[in-house]
Amino acid sequence: MKKIPFVTNRQVQEIIRQFPTPFHLYDEKGIRANAQAVRDAFAWNKGYKEYFAVKAEPNPFIIQILKEYGCGCDCSSLTELMLSDASGVVGENIMFSSNNTPAEEFQAAAKLGAIINLDDITHIDFLEQAIGYIPETISCRYNPGGVYAISNGIMDNPGDAKYGFTKAQLFEGYRALKEKGAKRFGLHSFLVSNTVTNDYYPALAKTLFELAVEIKQELGIAVSFINLSGGVGIAYRPDEVPNDIIAIGEGVHKVFDEVLVPAGLGNTAIYTEMGRFMTGPYGCLVTTAVHEKHTYKDYIGVDACAANLMRPAMYGAYHHITVMGKEDAACSHKYDIVGSLCENNDKFAVDRMLPEIAVGDVLVIHDTGAHGFAMGYNYNGRLWSAEVLLKADGTPQLIRRAQTPQDYFATLDCFGLPFRTELGATPKNS
Repeated sequence: MKKIPFVTNRQVQEIIRQFPTPFHLYDEKGIRANAQAVRDAFAWNKGYKEYFAVKAEPNPFIIQILKEYGCGCDCSSLTELMLSDASGVVGENIMFSSNNTPAEEFQAAAKLGAIINLDDITHIDFLEQAIGYIPETISCRYNPGGVYAISNGIMDNPGDAKYGFTKAQLFEGYRALKEKGAKRFGLHSFLVSNTVTNDYYPALAKTLFELAVEIKQELGIAVSFINLSGGVGIAYRPDEVPNDIIAIGEGVHKVFDEVLVPAGLGNTAIYTEMGRFMTGPYGCLVTTAVHEKHTYKDYIGVDACAANLMRPAMYGAYHHITVMGKEDAACSHKYDIVGSLCENNDKFAVDRMLPEIAVGDVLVIHDTGAHGFAMGYNYNGRLWSAEVLLKADGTPQLIRRAQTPQDYFATLDCFGLPFRTELGATPKNS
């Protein structure tokens, strides 16, 4: 399947005149349509809620778009809680799922009225000491251990993951929480990342639904909500078939009717915490070719680097690349597409067949709408790029300006060093 950018070459050129490259660009129209599709897929469950994983794309403009479709926020740190609060998402519209959690973060989550999802049995007493009580609504994160497999093969190895309670700890934990005054209980699990299969959520649902039935039978606790968390992935490669969220929702519905309804748990709410699926395909990194180099290989140097998108450098992850204006040209040249960091893994593509690229060509790197900008960093003193929203009417809106040298040096103010910010050119997007 051919991957087509959500933005045309003409639109890109117009946007670049306002906001020089590199920048992350987001498709409002696509995000809205996808959020509605997710909502439709689980409409059969009256308590359903998607808690958008803020870590995927921590921008209030995106959060507020998703809020219009009933989405809450999945937060994992104090800063994400603050961002959610500033975006108008508070109370039980926040799911706070962290690990190795400092006391002040539990305190902030409790102050906002967020649903706290405990990662470890020792956190029960730790939470009680931190905030002075156990909330009436509480959730626990389950890790089944071992290798997790579904019908189409082995998915991952939860036994190696640092997250969650064992099954024995889970039962002990619910018993202790009930004794400490908890009245409404949730069950959560995240086992696999970026699955491109419609089978994962239904398989996970079956695991958790059957566990909920056991909890009711053994402890007399009717689990109020079951959070399937994330793991629903996107098709980064052109030959991958994208997930069908409607089919996924129907699969979960089928298991719900088979397992929970006969056990008297038909009022259980289903929650999800998707990030990648919600925004991943609706973002791209727009960058310009600034150098070409021909040594033992052919290199195209662009003005973005791994500080703007670290997934290829960190994971060897594939991100498709379109050379704008050459969408239909033959992919006749083999290139490494590289950034400027002093690291040899600063490569967006290795041995990639692409159309012939000239200095000045604009490249769109696909599927950066989740874990793209969010994973940025400042190695080599490289600065974070801007974020631009392509609004539904086709006009661009700056939703985060580019970082400046003044931003970079701001935390060094205590030293009183006389940084000569007049050196060099004015930073792009400033």
